[in-house]
Amino acid sequence: MKSPNISAIVIAAIFAIIAFLVFSSISAITPLLIAVFVFVSSLIAPLINLPGNKGQSSIPSDTDNNNNDFKTLYVGNLPYRANETAVRELFATYGHVESVRLMKDKHTGKRRGFGFVEMSASDLEKAITALNDAEFEQRTLKVREAKERPERVEASD
Repeated sequence: MKSPNISAIVIAAIFAIIAFLVFSSISAITPLLIAVFVFVSSLIAPLINLPGNKGQSSIPSDTDNNNNDFKTLYVGNLPYRANETAVRELFATYGHVESVRLMKDKHTGKRRGFGFVEMSASDLEKAITALNDAEFEQRTLKVREAKERPERVEASD
């Protein structure tokens, strides 16, 4: 189980102090009991898996996928004006998209016209079949499963 970091403990302590001060003046319930409850619940709250907290919780759920369930697609001939959001939306119609990376030239910062989409392995073939040779913003996409990146060998002088 993931242990809370120091900032979570500090925030939990602040909430506990506030709860103690508020409830000490207006409640018949022991303020110390309420402060302990608030402190413990604010420590536990970040550990609970909520919708929208994907990847932030260490408590596994049935809907979580591990890294073995994702594969990477190469997407070529992308329009230079395409952004990650547009590409994500395009591929999301065929399954769960984990990430989108559009490559840029390291000197100019301009897009290079290709990228990679990491998506659920079970939806991979559906996306390839539907989007390979498909038109996207007046360009014909090339979509295939990405090859493993070869090891880089640094040149020695």
